[in-house]
Amino acid sequence: MADIISEYEDKLPNRIIEEIRNNTPKGISEAKLKKIMEATYEEYRNARVQPGESVGLISAESIGEPGTQMTLNTFHFAGVAEMNVTLGLPRIIEILDGRKELENPMMEIYLKKPYASGKKIEDLRHLALQIKETKLKDISTEFTISIADFTIEVKLDKDKMKEIDITSSKVADAISKQLKGYNIRDNKDSIILKSRSKEDTFNDAYKTKEKIKAINIKGIKGILQVLPVKRDDEFVIITAGSNLADVLQLEEADAYRTTTNNIFEIEQVLGIEAARQSIINEIFKVIESQGLNVDVRHIMLVADTMCISGTLKVITRYGVVSEKSSVLARASFETPIKHIINAALVGEVDNLDSVVENVMINQPVPVGTGLPSLSVKPPQKAKEK
Repeated sequence: MADIISEYEDKLPNRIIEEIRNNTPKGISEAKLKKIMEATYEEYRNARVQPGESVGLISAESIGEPGTQMTLNTFHFAGVAEMNVTLGLPRIIEILDGRKELENPMMEIYLKKPYASGKKIEDLRHLALQIKETKLKDISTEFTISIADFTIEVKLDKDKMKEIDITSSKVADAISKQLKGYNIRDNKDSIILKSRSKEDTFNDAYKTKEKIKAINIKGIKGILQVLPVKRDDEFVIITAGSNLADVLQLEEADAYRTTTNNIFEIEQVLGIEAARQSIINEIFKVIESQGLNVDVRHIMLVADTMCISGTLKVITRYGVVSEKSSVLARASFETPIKHIINAALVGEVDNLDSVVENVMINQPVPVGTGLPSLSVKPPQKAKEK
């Protein structure tokens, strides 16, 4: 059996050979195995691209045509404020345009045992609340300013503080770390803030009152909402808001599976290879959720184009398009006059090597299986010589 598989080691990629080894049932006859190997090799040969094939055009059409059938979709988690998921065409545009500020940033936080099993639901709920960002306004009932001495009083909500396991002294410490120039006094049911400056005015006190509402008291910055969800046999925490770097520091989080839908964040924390895989996963997830069928290799080509330089380049006139060597290809995308004038000023030459430029000037495109050419001497002339 091993001999039959080893015969194809130089014909098939190692990954396919390994998959066949792992999935072949024990005790299979040699004739059946030979048949499987032949069928696999035939499939692999048919899947290979011919030299000169315009893979870019095929990928663009294969993604673009089903893309016109996509819906402008936003999915909402019932009963949880702020928990929305961008789907369909808006999500594809977000990925390809490389938007750093996403409409609905999200994370899926996978957990280590025993949290993942959810046997202790209270522990899971407690962990979710520890992850969620808690601002001062979330645990306060009232903010008041005294006109006499411009002190700011923050009345605390004891029930909410108990829920997230925090005391008034911890609140005072958090405020003092993030607010300079103020004396802070813990009054048990409230926090009193008094400016050290003698020239403090009501206007300054009002600005400070508005500023301190957004002070982070507990949790991970940027995680606005949390929702534990059961998937198969384990619990996953879905979040509204994203902060991959800080979430991966959590002892309870499974760093190998936890992910975010913000591709730029993945690039910064995990590197360009992870960002490339994330682009493939995210686009494929959207296409699949719409019930469309696009070969993953077309999506891989788009991801490669975005990541080839080692940093994430978006598919706009400022990203991938700006790096094209052809003037006419750049001009065909957006702002044509600007590109043509700039090229004329420096005497740039376009060799018309690609598809777009040749279509623009109405001549055959240099693609197809006839791309490699072979020169031979005719037999008659060879004899004469």
